[in-house]
Amino acid sequence: MSAAAGQSVCSDERHAWLALAMTPGLGPRRILRAVERCRSAANVVHLPLTELEGLELPAQAAQFISSGEAAHSADQELEKLTATGASVLTYRDEAYPQRLREIYDPPALLWIRGDAALLPRPSLAVVGTRHPTPYGTGMAEMLARELAMRGLMVVSGMARGVDTAAHKGALAARRPTIAVWGTGVDVIYPKENKSLAEQIVAGGGVILSELPLGTFPAPQNFPKRNRILSGMSIGVLVVEAGEYSGTRVTARCALEQNRDVFAVPGNVTTRNAWGPNLLIKQGAKLVACWEDVWEDLPSHIRMELERSWEFASPAAAEASLFEESPVDPALAAEQAQVLSVLRRDEALQMEEILEKLEPEMSSSEVFTALFELELAGRIRQLPGKNYVKSF
Repeated sequence: MSAAAGQSVCSDERHAWLALAMTPGLGPRRILRAVERCRSAANVVHLPLTELEGLELPAQAAQFISSGEAAHSADQELEKLTATGASVLTYRDEAYPQRLREIYDPPALLWIRGDAALLPRPSLAVVGTRHPTPYGTGMAEMLARELAMRGLMVVSGMARGVDTAAHKGALAARRPTIAVWGTGVDVIYPKENKSLAEQIVAGGGVILSELPLGTFPAPQNFPKRNRILSGMSIGVLVVEAGEYSGTRVTARCALEQNRDVFAVPGNVTTRNAWGPNLLIKQGAKLVACWEDVWEDLPSHIRMELERSWEFASPAAAEASLFEESPVDPALAAEQAQVLSVLRRDEALQMEEILEKLEPEMSSSEVFTALFELELAGRIRQLPGKNYVKSF
């Protein structure tokens, strides 16, 4: 289904919504208040200047609409939408997420790439630091994968770090995922996530933003974006966040919006554990596995999702929370031996690797195997000569 499917607003009305959204000085609350008072967006944009000012619109905004500049901007935006294959969803469209309508300042318009029919589905926002430890990356990916497999929609911001891991986890489960951007849906940020963005759309997921096409990343866009992440979700799951992390903004939004807050506990000596550990002290639900989230979902949502389950029960948990893939028989013996001592959730320092493999392998053999495994993308080297398996 395309993003336009299931929409209930006629093209003239949609054009009027777009004209209001493109008007400088009009935030979502002013737009929604004006449309409510005039009963439609088209009625607003056709008002004379004096009546627009009577709606308590800023003088510059009223002049922009009255002069026809707003309509012209909407025409240009529609041309860009056609060229990029994106679409817009208004506050009054059927596919607009009901949970998002309930927040204090819902977006008047959403720019979308992908299937808008996914937006009303039960979802969980997974957020965290842009600089996670291997443990944080692994937990985000594992929890996103397990919850997505069970029908919960994973929502995140496609930032570096935890956000990226969450989207990858949902994709690994062969389930769609939703990315909420602080840029236009045609401006990929960060640039290294270009492939991930393409995978999200190709995998049946959605990229959305409340910002017009061509909007480049600006610091003020991302805190505003966070209210959408939490607003459209049942709850927010925090995986690693420092004391001054932007993740705190999302958690605060969730609390203000009466959403559940979940947090993965971390090592108290690690800076990234400060955020989730504090949230747990303040009452957030501690999460170590997907069941910890599942049992706190509203019962009607849990029952609805469980009816759709079509897979066998997962195997019993191993000692590590992260599944370890069998060693590839095509690997050289030395590479396989080095790979066997590495893990995805815990980094090993070079000296530790040498100790574990002594006396079976010489140091030169270990160095060569590490170099070749890193070139093949099977392992990653972290600062300080620390190594982990790649996900």
